[in-house]
Amino acid sequence: MRQRRLAGWGLVAPAALWTLAFFVLPLGLMALLSLRVKQGTETLPGLSLANYARFLDRGFFGQALLNSLEVTALVCVVSLLLAYPLAWILAYRVPRHWQRLALLLALLPFWTSYIVRSYAWLLVLGDNGVVLGTLRGLGLPLDGISLVHNRTGTVIGFVHFFVMLLTLTIWASLVQIPASYLRAAADLGASAWSAFWRITLPLSLPGVVVGVFLTFVLAIGDYITPQILGGNREQLLPQSIMLQIGRSGDFPMASALALVLMLVVTLAYLACARWLKLDRV
Repeated sequence: MRQRRLAGWGLVAPAALWTLAFFVLPLGLMALLSLRVKQGTETLPGLSLANYARFLDRGFFGQALLNSLEVTALVCVVSLLLAYPLAWILAYRVPRHWQRLALLLALLPFWTSYIVRSYAWLLVLGDNGVVLGTLRGLGLPLDGISLVHNRTGTVIGFVHFFVMLLTLTIWASLVQIPASYLRAAADLGASAWSAFWRITLPLSLPGVVVGVFLTFVLAIGDYITPQILGGNREQLLPQSIMLQIGRSGDFPMASALALVLMLVVTLAYLACARWLKLDRV
């Protein structure tokens, strides 16, 4: 037994050391740094909760967090509404021998650089871009309408990427539903719509929750897309963190804001984990 335990610890040790060195230790140092206070060009000695008090007292930090939550929620909802029908079509309407090709096409956006995609959308949605240029050519009055450097551009850029991520997670749940369930429902007199609401949708919810959670985590912590497509008219929390580092050089405050963002992500994870646990009971 002792040899087995030692062998087990030997197998676990590399992963444990890697996690300790590149996750636990940096996170601990960041948490410690968030308890320091920067005054002028110097970081004062001692530990304090002043940075967290600044987050609660100063409205623009709270507004940045609220903006991040609103944009992320909108992205999750729009991406889900687009991804679920697409995943359902891939799972039930595309022949099996064509599904691999369809999934390959769905993965194409992931092959392009994230920054390149954002700048491509900037060219497409810009004031002189393809979309507005085409609509103006049709004679539509579009004076004062802009699709970039605002929340609209940020949401479009996010949805373009995350709708495919959600499609993959939902499709993975849909293809695991036995076809016999739907045939049994039809034999018992259930309509296609009733079978969807009572069988397909409930059994695919784990894939929906996983996809929405991944979308939430990646979107709320993203800096590039809001900076390129959203501009600086509406500041999100990742942009506030970068401003503290780039303009003020206030690493303690940036660390505090980053930990606040991590707390929001942790709460979202706990909510999803609790739902999934209850769903399996």
